Amino acid sequence: MRVFNLSSGSDGNATYIETDGVRILVDDGISCAETVKRLNLIGVSGEDIDAIVLTHEHTDHMKGVDVFSKKFNTPIYAHNDVWKGVYPKLSKTAEANMRIFDGQFEIGDLLISPVEIPHDVKCFGFTLESGLGKVSLLTDLGHTTDKIFESVKGSQLVYLEANHDVTMLRNSTKYPLALKMRIAGKNGHLSNDDSADFAEKLVLTGTRQIVLSHLSKENNTPDLAYTYISKKLGDKGIVEGTHVKIDVALTVPVRIFKLK
Repeated sequence: MRVFNLSSGSDGNATYIETDGVRILVDDGISCAETVKRLNLIGVSGEDIDAIVLTHEHTDHMKGVDVFSKKFNTPIYAHNDVWKGVYPKLSKTAEANMRIFDGQFEIGDLLISPVEIPHDVKCFGFTLESGLGKVSLLTDLGHTTDKIFESVKGSQLVYLEANHDVTMLRNSTKYPLALKMRIAGKNGHLSNDDSADFAEKLVLTGTRQIVLSHLSKENNTPDLAYTYISKKLGDKGIVEGTHVKIDVALTVPVRIFKLK
């Protein structure tokens, strides 16, 4: 299994996942042209994509979906409750390519298990499994729950939100109070602190690679997220580079992860 993050953050989110038998995108929040350009970096064309799986309706997760689906005749999968927000935003996608899931489903040899996550619209995280391994994607959640943990535990690789530094968000002069409260709320986004706490639980149940994701460009930095979370884990006896490898997903592609 290969996993390649095309983009992560408020400017757009898209993740490529490949097994021996299928190639999909989870979200496509960048333009179709940019998506194709970034896929080409790893020798994949738009025609190769078997499906796009959507987490939720926000633009930074579905900006390129409509054009991509029309251009390459690509099926789009979303939960029925997510379709209620997504459908009005699509004008080019063929009805035949609008697929609904309401529980675990398969695309080729990839078993996909959705888990509802707390956000200000209906939103889902995913665990994706093949014979080569288990990967989980968790972004756009205001807090974690036991149900979410039970769904993703045992994943070798987890893309985990680390949206903001609490102090940076509190002191921001660009964000009004209402927006700060939304981001920090139970249906907003995970802070570095919350991400570190959840990462600890993941490592103790077998996760060996965590990619910090969906960082705010205003209220976090890659260096801060990495350093802060690594230190918090270190304080619990979990050493980055020994017990777990931590990376940061950026707004540009950086690394291909391979599970064997």
